[in-house]
Amino acid sequence: MHILHVFKVYYPDSYGGIEQVIRQLARSQTHGVTHEVFTLSRHARGAQRELEIDGVRITRARTHLAPASTPISFSALAHFRRAVARADVVQYHFPWPFGDVLHFAASVRVPAIVTYHSDIVRQRLLMPVYAPLMHRFLDSMHAIVATSPNYLDTSDVLRRHRARVHTIPIGLDATECEADPGRVDMWRDRVGEGFFLFVGVIRYYKGLHILMQACRDAAFRVVILGTGPQEDALRQQAAALGLDNVSFLGVLPDADKHALLSLCRGVVFPSHLRSEAFGVTLLEGAMFGKPLVSSEIGTGSSYVNLHGHTGYVVPPSDPHALRAALARLHADPALAESLGRNARARFVEKFSAGTMRRRYHALYESVLRDGAAAAPAGEPEFRRW
Repeated sequence: MHILHVFKVYYPDSYGGIEQVIRQLARSQTHGVTHEVFTLSRHARGAQRELEIDGVRITRARTHLAPASTPISFSALAHFRRAVARADVVQYHFPWPFGDVLHFAASVRVPAIVTYHSDIVRQRLLMPVYAPLMHRFLDSMHAIVATSPNYLDTSDVLRRHRARVHTIPIGLDATECEADPGRVDMWRDRVGEGFFLFVGVIRYYKGLHILMQACRDAAFRVVILGTGPQEDALRQQAAALGLDNVSFLGVLPDADKHALLSLCRGVVFPSHLRSEAFGVTLLEGAMFGKPLVSSEIGTGSSYVNLHGHTGYVVPPSDPHALRAALARLHADPALAESLGRNARARFVEKFSAGTMRRRYHALYESVLRDGAAAAPAGEPEFRRW
């Protein structure tokens, strides 16, 4: 069985949460299931149109335009048709409106499913134009996957299609929580330990401007790992506030990220808008046994992080509440350790990559066998807190 994943960006161009999910699924070439990725890239010329990463074939069409954060390629259709011809199941990762266009333009006949990662939030004004295509696209899918029961319950779009929605939470490979001792020593010399770590693309919905306000005159330290379109503005804000307790590290390899995760007191994730649909960084923190601090935005972030059990969930856009949560963990290492143990236990129970892959494999087999998806075995477990 060959699965084709379809999304607007992928490694090595982008390292966001959706790309992480695709990577976790795609590099598991087991149980007779192989994976391929179709994506767009500004670097897709000549030999750069076909790559292999982690043993996974990646087909890339060149990006020509990107209006409203939607990459578009005038040459994509031919490449996409060839990739679909190799597939038994096509798995779209939503949102990417141009992917909807490709689906219909290519007249995809093999079974197709979509993982619904997020509502469209920032481009709401365009929804009256896009909504008819979006719902036609979702109606054409054999199955729709939500990544948490929270998101299913709070998304107007998913509730409209609820009869065909299956809940499969994101999972990570626990073997990736092993940090290299040499890297740990190097970063301990550079940034110390006991800081709070943010990992991710620095986008408008990440709430990092709120975190900067929370850091003002605080005793704790924050390390920011990542880059993105809001980085310059964030650095300017930190300078204007005189924050000497915030460090910007840019993009680093996974080995360095793992070292920093092992050194931190906890993971901070201040996203304040529903564009943050899950929070893979929270999973990484839980995988390393770290307490989590996030905001209540009605999405999967509060499925990963249970307030008072694995960390703290604070009101969105509230720097005072965010500072109080971080200050409490900073002042009480024993509390931080206890919450971190709970986070690790919840990760093992709910969020392993193996569990996620098994659920998807059952869904792939179901749509191939029946032409209409049956729920993955044991799905009710994922609907419980």
